[in-house]
Amino acid sequence: MSTATPPTDGRPAAAPRVPEAVHRRRWAILGVLMFSLLIVVLDNSILNVAVKTIAAPSPTGLGATQSELEWAINSYTLVFAGLLFTSGLLGDRIGRKKVLLFGTFVFGAASALAAASGSPAELIGYRALMGFGAAFVMPATLAVLMNVFEREEQPKAIGVWAGSVGLGIAIGPITGGLLLEHFWWGSIFLVNVPVVVVALIAMAVLVPESKDPAPGRIDPFGVVLSVIGLVLLVYGIIRGGELADFTDVTVLAPLLGGLAVLAGFVRHEKRSSHPALDVTYFRKPAFAAAVAAVALVFFALMGVTFFSAFYLQSVRGYSALQAGLLILPLAAAQMVFAPRARLVVERFGARAVCTAGLVLVGAGLAAFALFDRDTPVWALCVVFFVQGTGMAHIMPSVTVAVMQALPREKAGSGSAINNTFRQVGGALGVAVLGSVLSAVYRGGIEGHLGAVPASARDAAGESIEATLGAARELGPAGRPLIGSAYDAFLDAMHVTALCSAGVALIGAVVVALFLPGRPRAARRTPDGGADGAAATREPAVRG
Repeated sequence: MSTATPPTDGRPAAAPRVPEAVHRRRWAILGVLMFSLLIVVLDNSILNVAVKTIAAPSPTGLGATQSELEWAINSYTLVFAGLLFTSGLLGDRIGRKKVLLFGTFVFGAASALAAASGSPAELIGYRALMGFGAAFVMPATLAVLMNVFEREEQPKAIGVWAGSVGLGIAIGPITGGLLLEHFWWGSIFLVNVPVVVVALIAMAVLVPESKDPAPGRIDPFGVVLSVIGLVLLVYGIIRGGELADFTDVTVLAPLLGGLAVLAGFVRHEKRSSHPALDVTYFRKPAFAAAVAAVALVFFALMGVTFFSAFYLQSVRGYSALQAGLLILPLAAAQMVFAPRARLVVERFGARAVCTAGLVLVGAGLAAFALFDRDTPVWALCVVFFVQGTGMAHIMPSVTVAVMQALPREKAGSGSAINNTFRQVGGALGVAVLGSVLSAVYRGGIEGHLGAVPASARDAAGESIEATLGAARELGPAGRPLIGSAYDAFLDAMHVTALCSAGVALIGAVVVALFLPGRPRAARRTPDGGADGAAATREPAVRG
């Protein structure tokens, strides 16, 4: 292992360096981590394309109801979000490589089981198991990254890591569309299995083990509180989205219960001599602002992703594959700009870059308020590219702020916090903005359902897909209802888009107030060295 030269001027010693053998293969390790992360992100976006097929009667699909389809998606989210923090702690304690291998194996095995599901209930259960495995994969990838790259290279590596998330979001619908055109619905899960096998082999060979050298005593009570609190909170959010009503007792009870348990968790952690989470990190404005920005940007973005799928497929008539291809500009922008975001941050500072990024995202979301049935395709592509550009400059910067605020040995906890806030923010965005979309749509379509039988009117007004289905059953008499459904949905989308843009702008204000600005340039010493700057990596002694 190469080490920094011992200080002779009274300054504190530099942090331990990464072993030379690990340092030489760091980019290959990052490739493996991206591969692991990609399958987790990819699978979630693939399922969104397949819901119509799974709803079809056997043998085409499973004949799943709308509620069962929602829980096929939500069971994954619920388990995933609830266990993220715990999995990060376990990675720090027993080893991040072990946790990564375990999570990847479980995810692959659960994918094979999901592909062979014989009923909606089985699919929901296996999706929950997939979420269990994914919860161990995502925090471990970022924690390993922080332990194989030196501090000066971490922003670049995190930029590449963040770009892979954007890639997964974009190519998921394309992959799903291609698979569903040629194979049965289970292929969207079965495709994970060979990918997981390759990933496990590559991990075993390339990824080094790392963990907290002094983890201290475990805090089982704190861990249990975190799991219960997060599960209750996310369940309440999901339930509120399903009912489009956050005042229902079945929504308020888990929401308030989850918040109460999490408040108890924070109180317990403050008093514990061996806390699972050092809550004092949230006293650092840069750390707190960064995690808040993660939650807010995913709240806004996941909400618009939810309604853009209906806009592209239900209103514009694009196939699942075509809709996926239209999102490619978003992925392209992230892949191009995310790895280079550090250069912009070095020049202008994290505060300016993240604020500008959130304004760009907000502008892209607000642009949906101008879309109609005839908006040119090039305009859609430009808006997605603008959103991707904004995201590419936000996520690496805030992730670096979160991860570098914690010691390297706590990388698993830091990654878990980052991903938990992102997942909860995203779930809340889908639930709240989905409820706004549903409420405005129902208000706009109710006056046009006169031709629908009275017994079916309530169901026909739930969503644009339900209305279009009712219109098809009416035959020629239902044609006017189709135009009304389009108009009502566009009005609802415009309102929801403006709400999303408002959330993004709130995030811009938060980071503008609390993220650090441009760092002062290091003062040069007479001998050409940098006073107070981080030591650069020294070449290994070769002998």
